[in-house]
Amino acid sequence: MFGVDFSELIVILVVALIVIGPERLPRVARTLGLLWGRAQRYVNGVKADIAREMSIEEFRRLQQKMNQEVLGAEQAANQITQTLNQQVQQVNSAIVQQDQPELPPAEQKKFPID
Repeated sequence: MFGVDFSELIVILVVALIVIGPERLPRVARTLGLLWGRAQRYVNGVKADIAREMSIEEFRRLQQKMNQEVLGAEQAANQITQTLNQQVQQVNSAIVQQDQPELPPAEQKKFPID
């Protein structure tokens, strides 16, 4: 995150030793270490939350896409079913028409339609 070389770190430690003093420097260093650890945990928690939200959003998009695909498949299946039902009705009506015997012309005269 920050580019701190060894020479810069030595300068920071010398200034801290002069400003804070040798008695309080270990306590200040420990406190800074604890604060640094808390900051890192907080940043890692935020990163994890962001990653979790992104994955949840990804799953929502995937779910919507799958729902659309299922809806399209259902519509296609309904269309195929309707087409098959129409064809079955046509075949059934053709069979019924073939099963009905046609009356010979002599018998047709017996039943005038007047």
